[in-house]
Amino acid sequence: MIDQKLLSILVCPVSKAPLEYMPEQQELVCWASGLAYPIRDDIPVMLETEARTLTQEEKDAHAR
Repeated sequence: MIDQKLLSILVCPVSKAPLEYMPEQQELVCWASGLAYPIRDDIPVMLETEARTLTQEEKDAHAR
């Protein structure tokens, strides 16, 4: 579980947009940039090179 205070200050390093915590995937998602940053050992890995690109299906599901 990621600390809510930490989550409130973290932003996407690419778009500077807020992040959404996805506990089941252990990721922080930026819908603006379309990237998902992994959380490893309770530490967010906020590197663009470590992020995965969201699928079109994920973006479409969020838009609904």
